[in-house]
Amino acid sequence: MELSLPNSSSLLFSQNDFVPLHKSSRFGCFHTFSLNKKLASKSISLCTPLIWRQPRLCRLKAQSSTDSNDKHGGDDFIVEDVPHLTHFLPDLPSYTNPLKRSQAYGIVKKTFVSPEDMVAKEIIVQKDSPRGIHFRRAGPREKVFFTPEEVRACIVTCGGLCPGINTVIREIVCGLKNMYGVDDVLGIQGGYSGFYSKNTLNLTTKVVNDIHKRGGTFLQTSRGGHDTKKIVDNIQDRGINQVYIIGGDGTQKGAAAIYKEVEKRGIKVAVAGIPKTIDNDIAVIDKSFGFDTAVEEAQRAINAAHVEAESIQNGVGIVKLMGRYSGFIAMLATLGNRDVDCCLIPESPFYLEGPGGLYEFVEQKLKENRHVLIVLAEGAGQEYVAQSMLAFQEKDASGNRLLLDVGIWLTQHIKDHFTNVQKMTINMKYIDPTYMIRAIPSNASDNIYCTLLAQSAVHGAMAGFTGFTVGPVNSRHAYIPINRVTETTNTVNITGRMWARLLASTNQPSFVNHCQTVRERVDKQTIDAINNLKINST
Repeated sequence: MELSLPNSSSLLFSQNDFVPLHKSSRFGCFHTFSLNKKLASKSISLCTPLIWRQPRLCRLKAQSSTDSNDKHGGDDFIVEDVPHLTHFLPDLPSYTNPLKRSQAYGIVKKTFVSPEDMVAKEIIVQKDSPRGIHFRRAGPREKVFFTPEEVRACIVTCGGLCPGINTVIREIVCGLKNMYGVDDVLGIQGGYSGFYSKNTLNLTTKVVNDIHKRGGTFLQTSRGGHDTKKIVDNIQDRGINQVYIIGGDGTQKGAAAIYKEVEKRGIKVAVAGIPKTIDNDIAVIDKSFGFDTAVEEAQRAINAAHVEAESIQNGVGIVKLMGRYSGFIAMLATLGNRDVDCCLIPESPFYLEGPGGLYEFVEQKLKENRHVLIVLAEGAGQEYVAQSMLAFQEKDASGNRLLLDVGIWLTQHIKDHFTNVQKMTINMKYIDPTYMIRAIPSNASDNIYCTLLAQSAVHGAMAGFTGFTVGPVNSRHAYIPINRVTETTNTVNITGRMWARLLASTNQPSFVNHCQTVRERVDKQTIDAINNLKINST
C-alpha cells in the first residue's frame, strides 16, 4: 500500500484503507506515519496488517515542508477508518461491482467512490489549523466482496420508535435487490431477542413496497435482549452474512459487540449500523433520521396550545416534547413556531422563584399579552421533580433512566404559585404529544434521507466494510467507526449561536448566569444521584 504527498500537501490513498504498521497494535488507536522528505517520490510503503482491532484510527503527519512559507506542512491528517473483512480474512476474493452494468448508474460520470475520498469532521477551520479528523466517504466501490447469489442479509430494529424506520427497512431491501441483485433478505422480528427466538420474515420488494407510508416499525422492536453469543450463533446457523442493525446508542454498542464476536470467530459477516434516535442526540452525524418529521409534527401541538392560551384571559399553554438528555426537538420546534415565549431544555438549568426566575417571566408575559406559551423538553428540570417527589425511578431494559413527568409537575407548580401567592386566576392548558410525534410516517425530507442512509449501508456491506455505522458529516455521507457515535451524547450548546437565536426569538431569561443559584436551591444529594445514573439511550 502506498501513500503519496503531492505538492498541494493533500494526501492520496491508493488502497481501500490504511493499516497499522505493527502487529502489536492490538487496539489500533493512533498510527503516525512520517513522510521522509529525502524520498524523491515523496511516498512510503506500508506492510500488510496481521491483526486488526476497532477503532481504526490513522494519524498521517507530514514533516516540515521545504517551503518555508507553507504553514500546513506539519499539520496532521487523521483518518478514523472502519474495519474491512479482509483484515481478518486476507484471502477473500473480490468481484466487479454489478453497478458497472446498471442502466441507472450508467449515466453517472463517476459511478464509484474513490478510495481516496474522505469527509472532514470539521468544516470550519482557521488558516493555520490542522487538517483534523476525516472519515471514509460512503458510496459504491468498484470491487465488491459478495456475489448476489451468496448473500443472505438480515435487518433488525431495536429501541424506541422514530419516523422513517420503515423507509430504511424498505430501502435496504430494495437497494440489495435493485442495485446488487440480492433476493435473500430476512427480517428479524422483535429486536435483538428475535435472533434467537426464531421470529423472522422473508423480505422481498413486494412485501416492503408500501411500508414507508406507515409509522412505527414493520419488524416490531424491543429494548434489551442482547446476548452476543446467542445472536452470532444464530447468524451462523442461518447462514446470514450481512447484518443491518437500526437503533440508537445502546443498539449500536450491541452492533459493535456482534462485529467483534464475528471477527473473533473469523466468519464472513458484514455488520452495518444505521443510527436512530428521535432526540437527535447521536454524536458526529449532522442529524438523525425522523428528527425533521418530529419537529414538524410538534408544530401541531404547539399551535393548539397557543390557540387555547390566547383565547382566554391569563391563559398558560405548556407543551411537553421528547428530549431525554438533549433538547433539540424543543429548541427547533420553538424556533420553527415563533409563537413560543419560553423553551426549557435539559442542558439549560432553570429556576422558578426570585428575580430572573420562570415565575417572574410568566407574570410579565401575562401582563403584556394576557397569555404565555411554554415548550418543555421531557428531561428538563428532573432534579426539581425528583426532589419534590422524593423519588428516583428505575431504568428500562436499555439502561435509560425512566423520567418523572416534568410536564405535570410544572403545570401544577405554576398554577399553585399564581393562585396562592399572586392571588391570580390562570387558565392552564397542558398538551403532551410525546408519542404522537414519533409514531407517524416520515415526511418527504426524511424519506429522502432514509433512502441515502440505507443505500450507503448496502454499498458499504457489499464492499466488505464491517463494524461501521453510516451518517451525514457536513452533508456528505460517511462510514464511521461505531465507537465514535456511542462514546458521547450530542447535546444543545447553550453558549452557542443556535441557542442564542432562540433566546433572541423568545426573549426568555437565559438562566445561564444563575446556574450556581440553581445548584444551591436543589439538594446536592438529589443532583449527585441523578448525575450518577447511566446515560444510555436507545
